[in-house]
Amino acid sequence: MTTTIADADAGTEARRRPGTLRRERIGHLVQHHGALMVLAVTVLLGAVAFDSFTTPQNAANIVVSSSFLAIVAIGMTFVIISGGIDLSVGSSFVLAGVLAAYGSRYGLLVALLLPLTVCGAIGLLQGLIVARTGMAPFIVTLAGLLGMRGLMLAVSGEGANTYLVQNGAFSALGQTSLLGLTVPVWITLGLVLLGGVLLQRTGFGQNIYAIGGSEEAAVLMGVPVTRVKVIVYLISGLLAGLAGALNAARLSSGVTILGAGMELDVIAAVVIGGTLLTGGAGGLTGTMAGALLLGVIQSLINQIGVLTSSFQQVVSGAFLALVVVMQRILHRAQRLS
Repeated sequence: MTTTIADADAGTEARRRPGTLRRERIGHLVQHHGALMVLAVTVLLGAVAFDSFTTPQNAANIVVSSSFLAIVAIGMTFVIISGGIDLSVGSSFVLAGVLAAYGSRYGLLVALLLPLTVCGAIGLLQGLIVARTGMAPFIVTLAGLLGMRGLMLAVSGEGANTYLVQNGAFSALGQTSLLGLTVPVWITLGLVLLGGVLLQRTGFGQNIYAIGGSEEAAVLMGVPVTRVKVIVYLISGLLAGLAGALNAARLSSGVTILGAGMELDVIAAVVIGGTLLTGGAGGLTGTMAGALLLGVIQSLINQIGVLTSSFQQVVSGAFLALVVVMQRILHRAQRLS
């Protein structure tokens, strides 16, 4: 019986296929659930090393402190999956806190609507510029960062005035606990569920992935690229504004320095969670794991005692560099397979 070249190639492919499929499954597992696995290992190490680490109070502190970062990171996940970046979220967060505290003298609705309106409008403007002019999101949102920082300084008298929250209902929004968790945590959980459905179960979410994967191909498929881009930057601005307002409610003041540089932590949480910086892949489950991981690292640094809080930036940077390198290796391996 004669064996043709095609038969030999088919046999070789059949022998190679199990190994290739195994590598793809491992790569998929690391890409989408690596942050969750690292989080579990880090928590286990912390529990073994420090008795106070696993106390309910410490766990609650980690979850509460991470919730504000997580809210902003939800919006950033949408932006990065679409192939963009939003450097203005840190300034939006600070500006929203100042505006919320200032507006609280006029009631709960003003305290919430004022920061959401301003930050949402700026996010909308950035989205329009990015989508309609084709300018690099890095440049557009960097300009937004500087502009909102200047607006915050103007509102707060160059940072000299710290507005106190003057509405009890608004303060309660950031401080009231339900079943052991504060209201911002429950809001975060609700936003994660809503955002997950939006990304995974709607045409809008699939359009975001399509644009991040290949904008040219998305245009050929009839995806409304301009509209989708505008909406994702609007979402990012709104969520950064909401997080800042809730943080002001928790602190009962609009602190002008808290949140400066937050955009770097947000991007780190999203990328550590498995979302590709190049766009087209990612999800909110990984983002939440990334945000919690940064909170756990900060808690461990506090437990150690001899390290300053700035050391968290060193650890976060190391994690981020490692994740980006791993993403690159996995992407190259998938292309070769």
